[in-house]
Amino acid sequence: MHLHTTTAGTGERHVGLIHGLGADGTAWQPLIDRMVATGRYTVTTIDLRGHGRSDRAPSYGLSEIAADVVESLPQGLHSVVGHSLGGSVLVRAVERLRPQRAIYLDPGFGLALPTTGFAGRAFWAIPALTLGVVGLRQSRRSAAQRAAYPLSIRESMKKSQQLFDSKMAIGVFREVAFHPVAIAPPAAPSTIVLSDESPAVLPDAMADALEREGWEIRRLPGVHHDMQLEDPERTFEVIADVL
Repeated sequence: MHLHTTTAGTGERHVGLIHGLGADGTAWQPLIDRMVATGRYTVTTIDLRGHGRSDRAPSYGLSEIAADVVESLPQGLHSVVGHSLGGSVLVRAVERLRPQRAIYLDPGFGLALPTTGFAGRAFWAIPALTLGVVGLRQSRRSAAQRAAYPLSIRESMKKSQQLFDSKMAIGVFREVAFHPVAIAPPAAPSTIVLSDESPAVLPDAMADALEREGWEIRRLPGVHHDMQLEDPERTFEVIADVL
């Protein structure tokens, strides 16, 4: 599937941005503004299938979503950045995209959800209920920081949620939980940037194991999962430093 893309800026460093679950390319606007203002970057965002202005689909496997990204983004970009689900997709697409560098913001490499034994069977017996409870708890925790976002960002997030094909969520969570990213050297020079909430999507032990395999790990303390919205200035600083 060819995805909706938007490009801004005219700088020599062409960067692709892949958003997280339930968002779309507009989630990157605070970061895009900072990147374009430097004059150094051309920035292309995409809306994943079932998000934003891209089409909905009959299925939402991560391999299918990754294939969409490979079809829609140019190969050989200076770099590609993926947030949360975008990181799960990027790691499956990066070898074909062949960017000079990949950056992962709190990537969904291995969810902190039960998958084995009685706890695993009970959790996934009624995933709509159990994941709904988890999502409600997370929403309550994140309410305070989201209330501090500029009105334009909050309105954009609301519109993104309205366009989101929410039926894909359970399948995505299940696939990431049961098929975490393999511990292996990165396919391209790669940096992982972690927030205070990162263990929910990339357990600390997994991050340590990836670091031993050659992944660069950076931490951005004092921010939550949606770091590019909560603190776009610090997020831009760490990305610019990597690039």
